[in-house]
Amino acid sequence: MRIERVPIAVSTRGATGRTAAYVVGRSDALLVDPAAPDGRLEAELGRIAHLAVTHHHPDHVGGVQAYAEAADATVWCRYGREAAFTDATGVTPDRTFREGTEILVDGGTVSVHETPGHAPEHVAFAAGGTLLVGDLAVADGSVVVGAPEGDMRSYLTSLRRVRAMAPERLSPGHGPVVEDPPSVCERLLRHRLGREARVLAAVETGNRDVAEILDVAYGKDLTGVRDLAGMTVRAHLDKLHYEGRIEWDGSRADPA
Repeated sequence: MRIERVPIAVSTRGATGRTAAYVVGRSDALLVDPAAPDGRLEAELGRIAHLAVTHHHPDHVGGVQAYAEAADATVWCRYGREAAFTDATGVTPDRTFREGTEILVDGGTVSVHETPGHAPEHVAFAAGGTLLVGDLAVADGSVVVGAPEGDMRSYLTSLRRVRAMAPERLSPGHGPVVEDPPSVCERLLRHRLGREARVLAAVETGNRDVAEILDVAYGKDLTGVRDLAGMTVRAHLDKLHYEGRIEWDGSRADPA
């Protein structure tokens, strides 16, 4: 199945400064994550029949309203998240999907796989051997999983699930296509679990609030990203508290 990747310059905290939109199929095509209006997408409007997003963050949905109208496309969103989708895009969805939903494209299908964690509504789209993964994975660096919206337990589960699916490649929202999904999933899992171990060690050595834990767990200059790192620490603390490994009330952490 044909998949066209269109990186679009958009306001994002991602290192690339771009979000990749994808046009899947030659006719009756599916447009995924139109980050903003772009001439390359406008040239494809005649063959776009469906529109969907991996999640509702602004750097993935900025072109939804314009292209839903211009292409007269069927707009999809995750079941149970209709109101949140409309708030984020200004568009009322026509249809909803959930795990296993198949969208007809080119006489074939694109299937939906729920991959929450980075955002509660996050999904991936499987087209042949390619999995469009939004902000689940990146070829280099890591993904922000920040509380209160981000859920670290769900994120790690989603990574493990994608690893088990064994797609041929991952097409993320930021950065290049991933040609070795197992190693990238393993790297991201190791990174998150390593950070978790440092967060836990910081609590066990007497650090109690997020600012203190952040400084110990990261141990590097966080200029420009300190807020994101703090949200990620909170997500780790939420997970550790849920698992009974620490006490955490949202402002103070103590050993269990």
